[in-house]
Amino acid sequence: MHGTMTSPTIRLRVDFATLCCVGPGKISLLEAIHRTGSLSQAARDLGMSYRRGWQLLSSLNTSFRVPAVVTATGGRGGGGARITAFGSELIDSYRAFERDAQRRASRAFRAIARKARPGGRRNAPAVPIVRLGGRPGAARVKSPLRSKHKAANRRHHEAQYP
Repeated sequence: MHGTMTSPTIRLRVDFATLCCVGPGKISLLEAIHRTGSLSQAARDLGMSYRRGWQLLSSLNTSFRVPAVVTATGGRGGGGARITAFGSELIDSYRAFERDAQRRASRAFRAIARKARPGGRRNAPAVPIVRLGGRPGAARVKSPLRSKHKAANRRHHEAQYP
């Protein structure tokens, strides 16, 4: 094999109940709030809008019987956000489980990872993505190529998969 071996990356979402889930986005937001003491700064640091950060935080705080973060309204003295003991426990439990899952995935998929292309799709030939669903018998082709190449890609796909 050429180059270095790739290792699979695990992205976990834990569903505790209907509409009660925790994944990498919410955990990263909690960690950023812990670092900055501010929801707005945490959202900026993560490249998300304040509104999106507030939605994620609200979802977290209403999903459990105890809040993960307590907030103070802004104003003259400024607002702020603070991770609660439960929020810290949530971060620690999630990250510990994630590390364990990552180690297990690296071992379980070692042989498969050796066959992965370094750099993923950038080095792969352009192949259309077939999305199944919708009406029975209807498969839609979504091309990863630029719009000026869509027609050529469609002809290529139709020739290979009549």
